[in-house]
Amino acid sequence: MIDMLGFGISDRPTDLAYTLEEHADALAVALEQASAEGADIVAHSMGGAVAITLAARHPHLVGRLVLADANLDPTPLPQTRRPGSSGIAVYRTEQDFLDHGWKETMEFVGPHWAATMRLAGPEALYRSAMSLLRGTVPTMRENLEKLPIPRAFLYPAADGVRADTESLTGAGVRVMAIPDCGHNIMLDNLDGFAHAVADALSA
Repeated sequence: MIDMLGFGISDRPTDLAYTLEEHADALAVALEQASAEGADIVAHSMGGAVAITLAARHPHLVGRLVLADANLDPTPLPQTRRPGSSGIAVYRTEQDFLDHGWKETMEFVGPHWAATMRLAGPEALYRSAMSLLRGTVPTMRENLEKLPIPRAFLYPAADGVRADTESLTGAGVRVMAIPDCGHNIMLDNLDGFAHAVADALSA
């Protein structure tokens, strides 16, 4: 398990743009130093967007890809605050977020999300969130659909049938609904998540 730069116990340099591409390239360096070419990558949410970007930019490093409710498309800037990266983007400038948005966001998301968000550098969190909303060129979805490796996409069954299921499966991506969970699949239904990942990697 790897904490991306700016998050968890990794370093928090303030001179990085923290784009999805930079996160992917930093992860590539870690994998290369670990001699982990052709690795099985399991990634959640924004981590999934980074993993797709990693596979597109450094194809020799990724052998199979399992995404858990990952971001696939650019997202318009929000008009109201809500949890997650889109809520952070309510603050239109980084300075606005640093001055008071960090504290307000931590209070707004509640103790569960705040327990992990508090381990992120404020600059890293804001820049990563903005990059995630902008997405990549080509988009994460376009890159995912073009990858020539085994891919699986896990999502909460409570969301109903995904509108993009046909296009994803048509591109060879296995789409798997996980019961009894929300966005944080591995926290809400650990057994279901573990079995789905094992199933995806054994296919």
